[in-house]
Amino acid sequence: MTEATDFKEIVKQQADIVRVVGDYVKLKKAGAQNYSGLCPFHSEKTPSFSVHATRQFYHCFGCGVSGDVFSFVQKIENITFPEAVRAVAQKLGIALPKITYSSPAEAKEARTRTVLLEVHERACAFFQECLKRPEGAHAREYLAGRGLTQEIIARFRIGYAPDSGFLLRDRLRNEFDEEVLRESGLFSWKQEDGRQTSGLRPQEPEAQGPKSEVRSLTSEVRSSIYSKFRNRVMFPIASEAGRVIAFTGRTLATDEKSGPKYLNSPETAIYSKSRVLFNLDLAKEAIRKFGYAILVEGQMDCIAVYAADFHNVIASSGTAFTELQAKLLGRYTKNVVVNFDPDTAGAKATERTLGLLVEDDFQIKVLTLEAGFDPDLFIRRKGKDAYKEALAHSQRYFDYLIERARTQFPVRSAEGKVKALNHLLPHIHRVPSRIVRDELALEIAQKLGIDSSVLRQELKQAAATRTSATLKAPAEAQITDAERILIRALASASELLSSEEHLSARDGAEEDFDPTRQAQFALQSEDLHRGLATESLLEALLNAAAETADVMELPLPDADRNLLAAILMKEDEELTADRLEGAVRALRRIQYRRKLEQVQRDLQTTRQPDQLQALLQEKMRLKRALMDPGLGEGQALLAKRRA
Repeated sequence: MTEATDFKEIVKQQADIVRVVGDYVKLKKAGAQNYSGLCPFHSEKTPSFSVHATRQFYHCFGCGVSGDVFSFVQKIENITFPEAVRAVAQKLGIALPKITYSSPAEAKEARTRTVLLEVHERACAFFQECLKRPEGAHAREYLAGRGLTQEIIARFRIGYAPDSGFLLRDRLRNEFDEEVLRESGLFSWKQEDGRQTSGLRPQEPEAQGPKSEVRSLTSEVRSSIYSKFRNRVMFPIASEAGRVIAFTGRTLATDEKSGPKYLNSPETAIYSKSRVLFNLDLAKEAIRKFGYAILVEGQMDCIAVYAADFHNVIASSGTAFTELQAKLLGRYTKNVVVNFDPDTAGAKATERTLGLLVEDDFQIKVLTLEAGFDPDLFIRRKGKDAYKEALAHSQRYFDYLIERARTQFPVRSAEGKVKALNHLLPHIHRVPSRIVRDELALEIAQKLGIDSSVLRQELKQAAATRTSATLKAPAEAQITDAERILIRALASASELLSSEEHLSARDGAEEDFDPTRQAQFALQSEDLHRGLATESLLEALLNAAAETADVMELPLPDADRNLLAAILMKEDEELTADRLEGAVRALRRIQYRRKLEQVQRDLQTTRQPDQLQALLQEKMRLKRALMDPGLGEGQALLAKRRA
């Protein structure tokens, strides 16, 4: 455990959180030490996500999430903490030690993920080998007919699954046990009664005749698990980091027993289809470079567009486009051109996808190709220059929808206008901005030939019943400036430990100003933090002062950790002695007012003369203290009580 802890510290010292986060979030400089961008953990259109370059942590002022470089990678990649440490180390090129885990369950989960990644890597290499063998001739002909060059086939690691239920199994059995193979999603198997639990019927010929009875019984046990993918062109599905996590197999058979045309891996410990965008690993740099993504529907369409030198293309993977995929894409860009098939099913898929993207505040265009052409066929028939021209003439989202509404429901009659308007209203409702909705209402009213005030009234009524999730106000907004300053002062101990440069000295002072020591003295000697909303956080910082080089690593509750992150992220004013002393006086006033309120409540319930006299004297002292600009009397009173 010590070795693992030391390794974590080594990695953390060398990691630049701005660079690591920048691989996932587009960051812009937002101050001397801060960088900001759109939060990858919740939907937003105004950046509230910040990264502190000096203190090496992140915080979102919108959803309140915060942490260090490891917690960011762990959360965004949906992996365990040890895996996050290793992932950051790999980004830095640091040699990896033997990994340790905090619990057996965590260790098992990580081992399962690691071994499944290895299984998929071996399977991918196996399929690539099979494509080059004589039995892969039919697959090679198919790929050549689709216009794929050897370079593109190699780039996408396309392979061939042979027409056998057992070759892949026998290859992998030497390295992995059967339980792992079953969990991989690459195999089907039979129950003891002979019924299949998943996959298709195995196509290996079985031994026949009396002489083979013993051999058949033996092979029945060995043949209980068999390949799910057979006689198929195999398209690997990679994670955002480029690791193979699943496959899509396109059948080469034409008989009824061949199964579906496209067969996808089931969900596993490493693959969730709703969280993956096909080709994002290869496209993400081009998306950043060009500032937008091309979203297509299928893998062959994606490969064809990529091969035509439009490298910023991605595809939904074996499923309709999902909210999680929208959030994933939003890490890289908020501009997208959607190019789905123009047939009826494709148009409906486009509208569903657009709805999700609109709600997440994407800037959307729609590329509609000629009837009968998907992106793959269009490029093969007309060439990449024609596709580039079509891309340049992509329609704005609502222009596309209005045109479809006018086509489906001719607006020459009142009935047609009502139907067209009812078709468009649900799409308008999804737009987050009221200003944009009003502009769209005016545009739609003009194009449909209806009174704009009628449409605005419809939108107003819908808005009255519309429910939108609102984020809870962060605790940081509910505390005083004095508390923020004291928290910053106590947290500055870590800076003094890691740097010999102290904060600026107070004018006329002979010694350097030490904000931590001054804050400690005020809080510990006078208990000024008692009863405050930040009491638990201040107490934790008092106990840990001068003991840690990173206050963000303190064992704090999530609420306190997020509050600390929010405060430290806004270190926009110099922490001077005068400012700290002013914060201490402000806390004294808070305590005096609370005591005065308590004394007044006690006066209303106390009947004993001697107690009444003492309470009246205490009330006078507290009032005099509150009238003193320097609170000198109050401080002297507290000092006398301590003595």
